Amino acid sequence: MNHYETVFILNPVLSETQIKETVQKYEEFLTSRGAKMVSKEDWGLKKLAYPIQNKKSGFYHLFEYQVDGEVINPLEVEFRRDERFMRYLTVTLDKHAISWAERRREKLKQKA
Repeated sequence: MNHYETVFILNPVLSETQIKETVQKYEEFLTSRGAKMVSKEDWGLKKLAYPIQNKKSGFYHLFEYQVDGEVINPLEVEFRRDERFMRYLTVTLDKHAISWAERRREKLKQKA
C-alpha cells in the first residue's frame, strides 16, 4: 500500500452542508476501496492565485491516506465527473514527505 495525499478545491458557491456531504462522499469512496485514512484537513475558503471557472476563491481540503495504487485512477475520474470540484492534485508521499506531514500534524495539534 502506498501513501498518498490529495488536495482538492471545491466550488465557493456550495453551502456548508454540501461541502460536508461532498467530503464525506469521497472519504467513503476511498474507505470502501480499502483505504486507511491517515489525516483529513479542512483549510477553509481561500483566495485563488488566478481565477478558475470565473471564481476567485475556493474551499480547500486535504486527504492523507494509504491505499493500493489502482484506486487512484477511479478516484480522479470521479473528481473529473463531479462539477463541485474546481481542481485536485494527488501525489505519492515518499518517506521524507511522510515524516514532514507527521511533524506538521503534531504542530497543528499543539496549536489547537
